[in-house]
Amino acid sequence: MREGYEGTGPGAITPDGCAVELYSRLPVGDEPEVIQAAVPAGARILELGSGVGRMTHALLEHGFTVTAVDESAEMLERVRGARTICSPIEDLDLGETFDVVLLASFLVHAGDAEVRRSLLRTCVRHVAKGGSVLIQREGEDYHANVPRERVDPSGFTVRIVSSEPVGDGVNSVRAEYEFPDAFWTQTFRARPLTREQFEEALKETGLRVDRYLTEDRVWVRAVPDGPSGRSA
Repeated sequence: MREGYEGTGPGAITPDGCAVELYSRLPVGDEPEVIQAAVPAGARILELGSGVGRMTHALLEHGFTVTAVDESAEMLERVRGARTICSPIEDLDLGETFDVVLLASFLVHAGDAEVRRSLLRTCVRHVAKGGSVLIQREGEDYHANVPRERVDPSGFTVRIVSSEPVGDGVNSVRAEYEFPDAFWTQTFRARPLTREQFEEALKETGLRVDRYLTEDRVWVRAVPDGPSGRSA
């Protein structure tokens, strides 16, 4: 396990505390539709941190070609229909570029600021000229109103039990997932970023916001900050 990360519950647990069986059960939301509306039809997508393929499979159904990257072989075993690559995102260098690079799952909020920079550099390294990087941020009140819970229509409950500062602008977050037949916890570190801090983090690695894709500014379309960053 990485320092500050932990997971409990049935089945394999990845180094960042994610339970493979849990993520196989979680439904995909409206993310594929948000992505579809923001990128060209049939685009080649590099999905960083694909996990078990919740979004991968939906994107394939929408007609995209997807290369799914995750550091967990157990996660990638659940992916069907896409090219898969087992690698830490920070180290990835495929020697090719893609129409769209996708960095979802709040990965941009990595607790270690240098890890965040490495993730964004990987995005820049793999985005084609005229392409875009789609990033999922935490909601701007993600660390507020804790504890809180949400009952999903499919029949499970997710709780954000705590979000406690641990120094250097980083919080330790504990989440619980309760199903009728199983229970999982995940503890991870996250760095809250205001809109201004987020945009500055992009600028540090050669990206800029092209536009926010959702009213809550959770989904963002970013482009390289230069001549090749003109919107497609």
